[in-house]
Amino acid sequence: RPRPRQPVPDVPEPRRPVLLLRRPSPKAVRSAITDTAVVTGRNLRHFIRQPDLLVFSTIQPVLFVLLFVYVFGGAIGRSLPHGVGYVDFLLPGIFVQSVTFGASQTAVGLKEDLTRGVVDRFRSMPMARSAVLAGRTMADLVRNIAIIGLMIAVGYLVGFRFLGGVGGAVACVAVVAAFGLALSWIFAFVALTVRGAETAQTAGFVVIFPLVFASSVFVPVATFPDWLQTFAKINPVTVTADAARSLALYGTPASLGAAAAWIGGLLAVFIPLSVWRYRRIS
Repeated sequence: RPRPRQPVPDVPEPRRPVLLLRRPSPKAVRSAITDTAVVTGRNLRHFIRQPDLLVFSTIQPVLFVLLFVYVFGGAIGRSLPHGVGYVDFLLPGIFVQSVTFGASQTAVGLKEDLTRGVVDRFRSMPMARSAVLAGRTMADLVRNIAIIGLMIAVGYLVGFRFLGGVGGAVACVAVVAAFGLALSWIFAFVALTVRGAETAQTAGFVVIFPLVFASSVFVPVATFPDWLQTFAKINPVTVTADAARSLALYGTPASLGAAAAWIGGLLAVFIPLSVWRYRRIS
């Protein structure tokens, strides 16, 4: 006679680990800010001590201003709204173009630090890990603002004026600088992904070049073919250039919401991606 089967007790399923997010202490926050400031200062000193990089980083945007104003201004100026000079139309776009191209320096500088072992030395120190990436992007933010200031000075020499007043001028520079910061985080992720500094720079140029020239940086989008206008109108470079131009010319925040959405979205995506990738190579 078979023995009755004993009931099998229910075994609870193993609990999955839960990711606990801890709020950093005020001391940790102060330490991270201090470490970021130290790394930012180090990167700025490194930039200043490279005369060739300093010269070419400042000469390139100035040449763009002079060449486009005096070579293309006569032809392109005819397609602008009545009462808007080409130099006033161009300068806000050149601001955006400069920070866009300059963002690739984030990838090059960070990759060089990784290759030369500078980042490894930072890791051996009792400092916040976030300071390495934040210090690099903040240094590039300061550099972008300085270059914008230089272009404003050159622009005033060739007839540019902030027609939207002081408030519009400050808001224009702030929007462009924030866009440059968002792009710097993209290129920080690129630097942590590719193998060499040259590859990082080339990869950035391949993406940046069509975004800049298929935008409203140099000419109105209405002059493009219909098929290209569709892309240009949603291009983040166009959206940011239009917002900066509206603030500089009229002091009104046209396209500012779309520009803020692009900037916020890029930061929300690429800051966590960069931090994740940085921890993977640690």
